[in-house]
Amino acid sequence: MMNMMNQMASFLAEAIARIFSPNDDAYPNVGVQPFSGEVFDGDLELKW
Repeated sequence: MMNMMNQMASFLAEAIARIFSPNDDAYPNVGVQPFSGEVFDGDLELKW
C-alpha cells in the first residue's frame, strides 16, 4: 500500500514539474506562412 502511494506521489510530482518547467520546444522562429492555395467559395456541388 505504501509503495502504491509513493508511486502515485511521484507521478503527480513529475506531472507538476513538467507543467511548471521552462518550455523546451525547439521550433524555429519562422513567423506566419503565406497562403498560396485557392479560397473555398462555399458553392461546392457534389455529383455522384
